[in-house]
Amino acid sequence: MSILPNMAEFNRQFVQQKQYEAYLTDKYPDKKVAILTCMDTRLMELLPKALGLKNGDAKFIKNAGAILTQPFGSAMRSILVAVYELGAREVIVIGHHGCGMTEIDPGRIVDKFMEFGIDPLVIKTLEHSGIRMEKFLRGFEKAEDGVLHSVRMIRRHPLFPKSVPVHGCVMDSETGKLEIIVEDYREQE
Repeated sequence: MSILPNMAEFNRQFVQQKQYEAYLTDKYPDKKVAILTCMDTRLMELLPKALGLKNGDAKFIKNAGAILTQPFGSAMRSILVAVYELGAREVIVIGHHGCGMTEIDPGRIVDKFMEFGIDPLVIKTLEHSGIRMEKFLRGFEKAEDGVLHSVRMIRRHPLFPKSVPVHGCVMDSETGKLEIIVEDYREQE
């Protein structure tokens, strides 16, 4: 059974009881920061609480591993919109220890595609069209590598302003301890 009916019922009561009022804010981040981080469930509440952030303080962009895979993909687009349209004046990339992207095997995922009914011809067609599954699904050996990759891609992006600092951090997904690995990466290039 789907979780959606339970969520919809909870939502109906949430709205009816005006519980949303505690979260009212606008679309501009109060702390003027955009954070690219992992979609890991352990970070959902831990990360903002461990950094002292409340609703409305930051723009959060989440994906698998906080990895930018394409310079013109949706995560990079979100960062650019946060900076140019929503007033973010700093970007922080936050990876975490124990990330699932450190264990990822692109070949195993492709096998799972087929187990779920994706026609192998689709995979071959994508590969022949220039989509390399090894690159598209790649992870990293350690969290620091993934963070450095994303920080570099943001800093080197032709549309990203040089005046906006980009930092890189790694968080312990159990304790919330933050380790700064790059502070304004431009200084170190």
